[in-house]
Amino acid sequence: MSAPKVTVVTEGSPAARAGLVVGDELVSLNGRQPRDVIEYQQLVDGDDVDVMVRGNGGARVVRVRKEAGEPLGIEVSSAVFDRIRTCDNHCSFCFIYQLPKGMRRSLYLKDDDYRLSFLYGNFTTLTRFTELDAERVVDERLGPLFVSIHATDPEVRARLLRNPKGATSLRWLRFLLDAGIEVHGQLVICPGVNDGTVLTDTLTGILDQYPKLATVGVVPLGLSRFSSEPDMREHTTAEAAAVVDEVARWQQVYSSVLGRRLVYAADEYHLLAGRELPPATDYDGFPQHENGIGMIRAFQRAFAGDRAAAQGVRHGFFAWVDGAPAEGYRAPRAAPSDGEHVPAGTSGHPSGPRPFTVVTGAYGARVLRPLLADRPDVAVLEVANDFFGGNIGVAGLLTGEDLARALAAQPDDRRYLLPDACLSEGRFLDGLTVADLPRQVEVVATDGASLRAVLDRTASVATNRAEAERIPVALGSRQ
Repeated sequence: MSAPKVTVVTEGSPAARAGLVVGDELVSLNGRQPRDVIEYQQLVDGDDVDVMVRGNGGARVVRVRKEAGEPLGIEVSSAVFDRIRTCDNHCSFCFIYQLPKGMRRSLYLKDDDYRLSFLYGNFTTLTRFTELDAERVVDERLGPLFVSIHATDPEVRARLLRNPKGATSLRWLRFLLDAGIEVHGQLVICPGVNDGTVLTDTLTGILDQYPKLATVGVVPLGLSRFSSEPDMREHTTAEAAAVVDEVARWQQVYSSVLGRRLVYAADEYHLLAGRELPPATDYDGFPQHENGIGMIRAFQRAFAGDRAAAQGVRHGFFAWVDGAPAEGYRAPRAAPSDGEHVPAGTSGHPSGPRPFTVVTGAYGARVLRPLLADRPDVAVLEVANDFFGGNIGVAGLLTGEDLARALAAQPDDRRYLLPDACLSEGRFLDGLTVADLPRQVEVVATDGASLRAVLDRTASVATNRAEAERIPVALGSRQ
């Protein structure tokens, strides 16, 4: 077990007053060595904390004086201090198996750790879940958790996971639900494998065995050009429409029996099927927003001025690996929010009322174009994901390589806005940064309210500048 290392010390905090500095290793807290940031937070939540520190001056014990509940005032290097529970499944649709060689090593880490499910919203199959894990989750009320179900038939699920444990590991799901732990489920649908009658059987099985699930998201597999699985393919329009219809039918069943919809189809399914999205109220508060379910309606509402609909967005598929705070994806980030925008490159803020171009992926472009149709000063640049290929169209998986290619063909007299979902710790998935792009871009938080704030603030500045320039002319005409 490695000791967490201090990466940030807040000025004036209890930790700073006690003399903790960046680079210190926290060997123990009140005599206990924490396994992860969950236990760490519990140990530092009380009043005065005795910290055994290992640093440049050797080992020492530091008394950090603080009030109960007062933050210690540091950030640590990772969320898990012992070994991350890696995944022993071999799912044919796993996106990590579809990565090309040569990317950052951390991106190839395939986890199945319930702690990362609790902290970051990662989906776990529970195939490596143990009695000790169950005891801890229940005792410490570690919820919500997020569980990949895929199929309730034991044989089908074991075949999908390519792991015999898949046939039995959902017993832990029943245990957690019976203990009152909030759990959200996911079905990744592979056409010809677990759609059709298998999907119907799965939704029936959920009603019979797991009706206490908080929600169930139905999402299509992501398929890159690097997939080597012959049975994995993209959905046809008809197949996507069939999934949308089946989910809608089961929403009615669940509403009748349970009093709630329970199951939701991913936005991507509606786009693939060419169907109108359900109204925002049908997403019941967007509980699976980060899973791409209701994200479009939430974005539209936030863009229209509904601040309550401005949901947080995980920063790309791999954000938990090296981009999210140790406290979890629900914790505040330093990324731009609430309309802030961060100019990239070295030239600072662009000057003058230049027209905008919003840079996004294929799916984002389909959402943004109608919203911006009445803004002649705003264009949408749809960037094809040639790096991954396949059916990958979300902005969060755009790479610097594809963005650079698209931007190089654009004029340099525009302001380019880029969603922060593309970045993790300032880097794209291929390791490039915004400084490597051929055009200056401004990184904007990935929600409708932030985009609208940037556009409206600039429009207001331009209007005020124009009014100011007209005033001397008007005065001169009277003299």
